[in-house]
Amino acid sequence: MKKLLLFTIGLMLVASCSTSKKIEKSLSVGNYDLAIADAISKLRTNKDKKGKADFITMLQEAYNKATERDLSNIDFLKKDSNPVNFIRIYDAYVGLDNRQERIKPLLPLYVNGREINFNFSDYTSQIINYKNNASEQLYNNANNLLNSNNKLDYRLAYDNFREIEDINPNYKDVRQLLEVAHNKGTDFVLVDMINDTQKVIPVRLENDLLNFSSYGLNNFWAVYHNTPEEKVEYDYNMRVNLRAINISPEQIKERQVIKEKQIADGKKSLLDDNGQVVKDSLGNAIQVDNLKTVRCEYYEFTQFKSTQVTGNVEYVNLKTNQLVDAFPVTSEFIFEHIYATSRGDRRALDTSLIPFLERRAVPFPTEEQMIYDTGEDLKLQLKNIINSYTLR
Repeated sequence: MKKLLLFTIGLMLVASCSTSKKIEKSLSVGNYDLAIADAISKLRTNKDKKGKADFITMLQEAYNKATERDLSNIDFLKKDSNPVNFIRIYDAYVGLDNRQERIKPLLPLYVNGREINFNFSDYTSQIINYKNNASEQLYNNANNLLNSNNKLDYRLAYDNFREIEDINPNYKDVRQLLEVAHNKGTDFVLVDMINDTQKVIPVRLENDLLNFSSYGLNNFWAVYHNTPEEKVEYDYNMRVNLRAINISPEQIKERQVIKEKQIADGKKSLLDDNGQVVKDSLGNAIQVDNLKTVRCEYYEFTQFKSTQVTGNVEYVNLKTNQLVDAFPVTSEFIFEHIYATSRGDRRALDTSLIPFLERRAVPFPTEEQMIYDTGEDLKLQLKNIINSYTLR
């Protein structure tokens, strides 16, 4: 028990020294906030223990240096007099305030009986002032971007409005302008299915492939329509071009397996080498399994039919009528059904073969059904293309 206690104390001392060196290194390279985070972590429990004094001292040093650096940076940004800096100044003041709030729950802190002082300031007025200044600057910049004729500018405008909403909720008409910027920055894509396969595509397959509400799309800047809508100016045409459908002939493959196995078929008396019945100590005949060899002929039939659909997905810019990109798609569906019959004693068969004996032949699916069954994989491929492809 004593050895375990000493070992535990040793581990704690090693961990403490390791953290101390880590904080010292962060201080030496100017990573003050990391030093503060590590020191706070060590002081959350037993902050008054003698061994925590070094962490308190390093916390004070890191806080003072971080505050001095941030205030100096704020002073420089103010002297620059560039409205673009408003959001940076606001963020800096918020950072100063947040840093203080993280330390406050630990106070008071003492080293050798002396209270350690942290020079906290009230940044409320500066935060409110520069929040409004930053909001106004972002608002004006976003509105200028909305007046351009470029969807990427509209998306930048959306980001600016989003930032305003984050720091200053319900500022002016930002929530309405967010919708405007999103609508103007969205690419509208009209989707067509083209059948070059010389086969009839089932209507329900076409409907399933073009039912984008079932795709769970997460492309924020693109909307896909399978039928054109009035008052919508489409930017791209996505063509799902099915080029070939290959359907294999219906096949039935047969295999024969002959199995033999020794099984217990009742009991019999154990005989010695002379053919005499062997008895136990009480004079009773010893009984053993009567082994019997059984045989079974197993006939297995595999019904097989496959379908492969190949094509490509093309994106066409409707403003320039030029092909932007193309992706190959291939989908395969395999129908396979196994059933079996037997002749002889089924006890000779492996247990894995038995279930097939309960089955019977089934009708092969029609070509239309086979083509339709490729749809789930095609939908997955289309979804992956739409979600991963960036139009701009």
